[in-house]
Amino acid sequence: MSLFIQPEIVDRNRRRAAIDRLRHAGIQLPTWSELADPGEIEPQRSLAHVDPNSPEAANLWRVHWFNSADQKSLIDVPGHVVLPAELTGVRAPIVVLLGCRFPMIGAHKVLAAYACLVPRLVTGQFDPSSNRAIWPSTGNYCRGGVAISRILGCRGVAVLPAGMSRERFEWLQKWVADSRDIIRTPGTESNVKEIYDECRALSRDKQNVVLNQFSEFANYLIHYHCTGQAFDRVFRYLKWDHTKYRLAAFVSATGSAGTIAAGDRLKKLHGTKIVAVEAAECPTMLCNGYGEHNIQGIGDKHIPLIHNVMNTDVVIAVSDAASDSLNLLFGSEVGRHYLAGRRKIDPALVRQFDDIGISGLANVVAAIKLAKHLDYGPNDVVMTVATDSAVLYRSESESYGARRYPNGFDEVNAGEIFSRHLEAATDEGLLELRHIDRKRIFNLGYYTWVEQQGVSVENFDQRKSQDFWQDLVGSIPIWDRLIREFNAEVGARTAA
Repeated sequence: MSLFIQPEIVDRNRRRAAIDRLRHAGIQLPTWSELADPGEIEPQRSLAHVDPNSPEAANLWRVHWFNSADQKSLIDVPGHVVLPAELTGVRAPIVVLLGCRFPMIGAHKVLAAYACLVPRLVTGQFDPSSNRAIWPSTGNYCRGGVAISRILGCRGVAVLPAGMSRERFEWLQKWVADSRDIIRTPGTESNVKEIYDECRALSRDKQNVVLNQFSEFANYLIHYHCTGQAFDRVFRYLKWDHTKYRLAAFVSATGSAGTIAAGDRLKKLHGTKIVAVEAAECPTMLCNGYGEHNIQGIGDKHIPLIHNVMNTDVVIAVSDAASDSLNLLFGSEVGRHYLAGRRKIDPALVRQFDDIGISGLANVVAAIKLAKHLDYGPNDVVMTVATDSAVLYRSESESYGARRYPNGFDEVNAGEIFSRHLEAATDEGLLELRHIDRKRIFNLGYYTWVEQQGVSVENFDQRKSQDFWQDLVGSIPIWDRLIREFNAEVGARTAA
């Protein structure tokens, strides 16, 4: 049995049913390559009248990195922020790509959700008229899955920890067909096994199809192809004015290990170091550790099946005290006044942190730690990602501020946060991986995937070889062809 869905038709009857459903709804599916480079997409030219936050089929053609700030038009270079030395304290430019410009959910996880469902549609393994899509997540992926399900007219079930941010649940409540389609599992960010246990129970109903982002290799492929392309496009744009720039490192919290797949492409193109980020309170990769944390979106205590561990170069731990504190600093009027007034940071740059959520802040801190550890200079570009925006964490900021500063948050407190978590960031909790370190992290995944989830040892072990991952990448043109053939049979114009 292969670990990944083969690009071949499995059930022609179910595929026909899916085609009939999409024809009736007037839906066609963008190929993965169209989402990687959407400039030539014909429907993209007629989306101006479509609300990017609505469950309309036309928004499938916006599931890419090239949306404008208002999400309505196409731009040549993906949205990004370049953080200067006066903010980061390091000479290396730190570049943050903005995932909040994706439609419907304001997070790039909708791209992964789309990619994970499409292979099942085009191979006849998912019928929107009868199957329910189960979306296990720590927040954004399940929202993306519910959005895609809503467009296709099928039931989408969100499975996520009860302790996630209030804003996630408020969004879900508005989008699901039935409140019972929001399943709250015990715990918070680190309780991924509890999500798996619930999915195992749900899978007993054969109409339920579990789309587990932690083990769906389409999640890896879409980020290798689309997110890797987006980062490469931004880097080449910056290099145009700075010819000595080199893409030194790509920094990403592991989470489901989808986004970090972009690093594999960047390493192939530029020799870039791949840096995996985790919470210091749950240092799974660093020392097989465990614990709880609040860097929402990077579930821990296991190694995702789709993480190409043997190609990862550095692991960095960031405390949730840093991300929670910086969320308060950049999100409060007091903090912004301090940054612009006392630190002379451009107010426009400070406002751009509205587009960077908690995990994005953790990535920025990790990028600073890396740049300090490796003595990166002004031509060593470090790129990272903000999966979502601060909008999803207003309640977390208020809660943290009330707990940490019960007598009120003032500029002295703001200065303490800036000094501690930006200026004084050190390389503590950073490990440059040797071969033996990679093997240790790789082997840790055995307990989740072989012992708990039933993956065979042979299938588990083949992921050690880079040939396995390159063979996966080689399947992308075949998936594009299958999507085009599926669309041809649907024969409907996009509902734009």
